[in-house]
Amino acid sequence: MIVNNPFAELSALVPPSVMQGYVVLMVLCVVLGTVLDMLHKQSAKYFFENAKKAQKAAKREVSGGEKASLALKTVTNEVLTSSEFNNPKRRLSHLLTMYGFILFVVTSAVMIFKYPTTDAPALIALLWHIGAAMLGFGGLWFWFFIRVDVLAEGVKWHHFNGRGDFFIVSLIAMAVFGLLWSFAQQINFAQWLFFVLFIASTTMLFGSVYWSKFAHMFFKPAAAYQKKITIADGSRENLPEDFDLSDPAVQARFPDIPEYMGKNPPPMGLGISREPPSHY
Repeated sequence: MIVNNPFAELSALVPPSVMQGYVVLMVLCVVLGTVLDMLHKQSAKYFFENAKKAQKAAKREVSGGEKASLALKTVTNEVLTSSEFNNPKRRLSHLLTMYGFILFVVTSAVMIFKYPTTDAPALIALLWHIGAAMLGFGGLWFWFFIRVDVLAEGVKWHHFNGRGDFFIVSLIAMAVFGLLWSFAQQINFAQWLFFVLFIASTTMLFGSVYWSKFAHMFFKPAAAYQKKITIADGSRENLPEDFDLSDPAVQARFPDIPEYMGKNPPPMGLGISREPPSHY
């Protein structure tokens, strides 16, 4: 079952041209929603203005080779491995969701455009099901065990935070109903029920880019790269430098440190790592 092309049987009732037109429409929704989001929030304008401000405050010039190295680190760390997540569970959930989404979308496009009426190679169909399973598992893990933090934030699993949760809910629904539709191919009523829910959740996901957090995925790598540049050129986004509070030169520059904290101040950072959240 998991090596069968679920779109091939659908082609008996839905013409391939309709399925392909739907995919193109969803791509256009993503492009249009992202552009509207950029215009509304002025994200691109803020990004470029912030880059110019950082360039004026730079203390050194970053060479082209160093910029290429930082771009490579951004791709390998923030994009491919999500190393910015210090929480290993959150990181694994994100990676499952991200790679599951990529597998699911790419194999869907391959089956719809290249094999709309015939069985696709078993590997492609298998990857489609694996991608949907990864996407559903990663999303549900995030929803029930990571996002829901009753102890720290008082957020219960059934609390829906409007636009903030619209993206993840429609993402989970698309993966789950897609799998259920595929597994129910021989059960007429269940097959069409899950297919309608699958299409509805997919349409909500790609059609709500302007209102959801979908668009931020395109800005995140650029923002991570710009942050690396500001650290390399010394502008540091107008933030103060990291000081060793026990350094005599630092204490001479900031005499309040030895006066109020002594000559060997204790480490003050990462308090959140020393005390578990217990606000609820």
